[in-house]
Amino acid sequence: MNSKIQSSLSDRSRPAASRMIVQANDFFSRGCGRCERFETSDCSTQFWREGLLTLRQLCLDLGLVETVKWGCPCYVHQGRNIAILGALRAEFRLAFFNAALLKDPSALLERCGPNTQHPDTIRLTDAAQVVRLADTLRAYLKEAMAYAQAGIRPAKKVVELELPLELIDALKADPALAEAYDRLTPGRQRSHVIFLNAAKKAETRRTRMALLRDRIMAGLGAQER
Repeated sequence: MNSKIQSSLSDRSRPAASRMIVQANDFFSRGCGRCERFETSDCSTQFWREGLLTLRQLCLDLGLVETVKWGCPCYVHQGRNIAILGALRAEFRLAFFNAALLKDPSALLERCGPNTQHPDTIRLTDAAQVVRLADTLRAYLKEAMAYAQAGIRPAKKVVELELPLELIDALKADPALAEAYDRLTPGRQRSHVIFLNAAKKAETRRTRMALLRDRIMAGLGAQER
């Protein structure tokens, strides 16, 4: 069997988390590796490939360093994450880190999800749109780079979340789990609370809690791969 085909079949048989790409070029040619559409024409990265490549070139032309994080191209300046690319069925995205600092004069930034604290994502639906917005996108990226250069970070906003009873009981009953939960970053702790609280029924929350234990012990967020 051809070694390339054999490798591809082996990739498909592995869990999604273990297939996540580590080279930026793979994102544009194969996908992120996070789902079963990896390396198929149905992958969102292939549908939006032209627009994603245009965004990539725009970032590289500004001198941003291209890395891969969470299976997506991430652009770094002065050792700090500036922005990351993403692709979904309905759109592709340029999402900013530390977005609370950005002035957003063109009102392009939207919240990535209902639990996102600040608008941080620019949603795009065709490559021509990237070209039309190129000057504005460069301005946003340069602003973010300037904050990184100066070492400026947004003030941390402490949001108190109500811990679900199922999490409290699990932590009380399992000292090892409680210790692992305490070691999680605030963001990862928050992800577990949000995931549990999203379930309306106590039975569903208990089922989710059982599934989350291994993630907490591994130092992962609720839906982190």
